[in-house]
Amino acid sequence: EVQLVEFGGGLVQPGGSLRLSCEVSGFLFDDYTIAWFHQAPGKEREGVSCISMSDGYKVYSDSATGRFTISRDRAKSTVYLQMRSLKPEDTGVYYCAADQTLYKAIASVRRTGNYVMGYWGKGTLVTVSS
Repeated sequence: EVQLVEFGGGLVQPGGSLRLSCEVSGFLFDDYTIAWFHQAPGKEREGVSCISMSDGYKVYSDSATGRFTISRDRAKSTVYLQMRSLKPEDTGVYYCAADQTLYKAIASVRRTGNYVMGYWGKGTLVTVSS
């Protein structure tokens, strides 16, 4: 059974940092691309960043570029999203998702296509507020 579980959400002040984790199981890690999505209150879910598990190729959205860093730990089957310089507009639920098709994740992050990733976690809430 494919499972993705997010950890690390919480309350942080503007300008602060937070690291999210996505633990994956039930599939061959290197065959997939993992992406992080953000859903702000009352808004649609949007791609933030993605990483190819096989070669580490990374893509970031415009809002994430320069502030967020995606990484992977193969030994732990975990993908991380390090978030810095957080803003109130970063508030929302963060989901990780997996798919064997790299272009789906890239299109979601770059807003060039409307594809649905194959597997999703349940999300973790991030609140950026003073």
